[in-house]
Amino acid sequence: MEESPREAWAQFPAWSSSRKARTGPSLASVLNDLPSAATLRYRGPGVLPWGTLDENDDEGRSLQAFAETAQMESQPSRELPWPMQARRAHRKSQAREQVASGSESRAAYWTQQLSRTKGKMKEGFQTIQPWAWTLKKIGGQFGAGTESYFSLLRFLLFLNLGASVIEVCMKLIPTWLEGAPPGPPGPNISSPCGSYIPHTQGLVTFPTQLFNLLSGEGYLEWSPLFYGFYPPRSNLAITYLCSVFAIGLIYLLFILHRSVSGLKETLLAESDVLTSYSHRVFSAWNFGLCGDMHVRLRQRIILYELQVDLEEAAVRRRATEQTLGQRVKVWSLRALLNLLVLALLGAAFYGIYWATEYTVTLQETPVVQQTPLLKLLVNYLPSIFISVFNFVLPPAFKFIASLEGYTHSRQIVLILLRTVFLRLASLVFLLFSLWNQITCGGNMEAEECKACGYNYKEIPCWETRLGQEMYKLVLFDLLMGLLVTLLIQFPRKILCGLCPGALGRLSGTLEFQVPDEVLGLIYAQTVVWVGSFFCPLLPLINTAKFLILFWLKKITLFSIYSPASRTFRASTANFFFPLVLLVGLAISAVPVLYSIFLIPPSKLCGPFQGKLSIWAQIPESIESLPQTAQNFLYFLGTQAFTVPLLIVSSILMMYTVALANCYGRLISELKRQIESEVQNKVFLAQRAVALSSRNGVS
Repeated sequence: MEESPREAWAQFPAWSSSRKARTGPSLASVLNDLPSAATLRYRGPGVLPWGTLDENDDEGRSLQAFAETAQMESQPSRELPWPMQARRAHRKSQAREQVASGSESRAAYWTQQLSRTKGKMKEGFQTIQPWAWTLKKIGGQFGAGTESYFSLLRFLLFLNLGASVIEVCMKLIPTWLEGAPPGPPGPNISSPCGSYIPHTQGLVTFPTQLFNLLSGEGYLEWSPLFYGFYPPRSNLAITYLCSVFAIGLIYLLFILHRSVSGLKETLLAESDVLTSYSHRVFSAWNFGLCGDMHVRLRQRIILYELQVDLEEAAVRRRATEQTLGQRVKVWSLRALLNLLVLALLGAAFYGIYWATEYTVTLQETPVVQQTPLLKLLVNYLPSIFISVFNFVLPPAFKFIASLEGYTHSRQIVLILLRTVFLRLASLVFLLFSLWNQITCGGNMEAEECKACGYNYKEIPCWETRLGQEMYKLVLFDLLMGLLVTLLIQFPRKILCGLCPGALGRLSGTLEFQVPDEVLGLIYAQTVVWVGSFFCPLLPLINTAKFLILFWLKKITLFSIYSPASRTFRASTANFFFPLVLLVGLAISAVPVLYSIFLIPPSKLCGPFQGKLSIWAQIPESIESLPQTAQNFLYFLGTQAFTVPLLIVSSILMMYTVALANCYGRLISELKRQIESEVQNKVFLAQRAVALSSRNGVS
């Protein structure tokens, strides 16, 4: 027979035992009246609670009355300050009442069961995620910031894997469903827009084959890797264009979901509720851990969190103690350092623009044409400039940020902002230089662009040329990572271990630089977003690259790097990194949409040959549909649909903002009530002590 909560409490007979009467209440008796004291005094079934011998009958009856009141109010069992056995009995009684009450209670019961099942499925999915134990080990040994980098790397790897599946299903498979694609244009085929010969004729030497592999030219230029390979078929053109929007929407939804979840953690972490030391000390431990290794990892994580809190508290304390003259000095120094940052960024952008503009000129020189190695270097000249600046300037930004006097978390954000501006803006300058070559500087009346709408003499298939540039950036980024690891980091670690003297101290201890590594991931992913329209298999290449990078970084992390001397919160990383990803996605959408809507497609390659624009394929396909479908789709683009949709969206947004403001005011009021309750408890404790001392004297 099941027992009730009252019977569960009754199993502890000494809980309500009498004690000898005293002249006045003591501090212990006043504090024991609090409901939370029941949990603190409970020591297990069959064991007398703490302070049992000092309790009187009135206190036992008050606790029983509190149990009955809590049961009548139907509070959740886990929120009650009861022993576990009493909580289980209370939960069973609640379940019986809900089943017997009616249809509404049954609906609430099944809703609760569904939410519990959903939570369990979510926990199970998290446990079966790849490399879950690896991430926990990294977080325990190197901090939450390093763990957030590997978590972001895993997230991008699966996003690229999903995009690769969509690319294969919507581009590669439809290409062969309607028959084998035609071969490349012959040398005798010409048009008003010139001729296009992607293949190298005759025998090809090994250096030339290697050059073609690294540059995307030769046999790779007319392959499924690039845009020009796909034939001009209407069905293929529709699936080719729709895959771009489908992949972009999937990327946007997943990154927004990750950003929103990270924003919740950031808002909670930056509030006074979760950053207090009492929360770290008393509430951060996981009592479900099993094994010494898990316990040590959790201890290290809590240690890192406390270290971050103490460092930032010290910096804030020094900032509040500064005088007006010291503050003016600090702000003047920050202004000068920001001017230095702008000068470095300007020099980097000019170097990238110069390298892109003069690459075509250098390729036409006889010396470059006769030397395969020199030709390869000239082809990679923009990528080399971008990689050099991305390798040299981030350490400079880190040194500058250390002089500005911010907290470590704020320094991380500043380094990330400056580095992401460098990487993404360098990519923008590269794309601007290519746009200048393709569109004759935006002058469609120029002699080279007047006939076809683009510079067909220098770039007969401009989509493939853009894909080749993005392909070279992805490949060169991977090669640079491998070379830096094998030729710089490993020898430096060996030198530091073999030379314990001055030379070993000069080489220093390697620490994993999270901002630089994260911005490298975001830059590589932005390059893939830009180039996936012109190089359809680029997401698949990037998936393999990220897989290699994950294992390479994992091996180097445990064999080369040491735990960072200064860490930052994972909540900041979980929100800021996806936010920068969204910025990269927005930047990459601009050149892709501009190419789809405004630049005429190439006349000699690709599935959109002969169209005024790439988007022109969509209206032509709509015209082949039944009249009812045409009217519906055209209605979606009229003001009769967009204006009401905008009005409804604005009303919903205003309602959401008003609701959020109401919740914010309610939270503020609850916080004030909690503060007043704390003050009341302190006052009651002081009064109890005063009464106890007065009774003791009397």
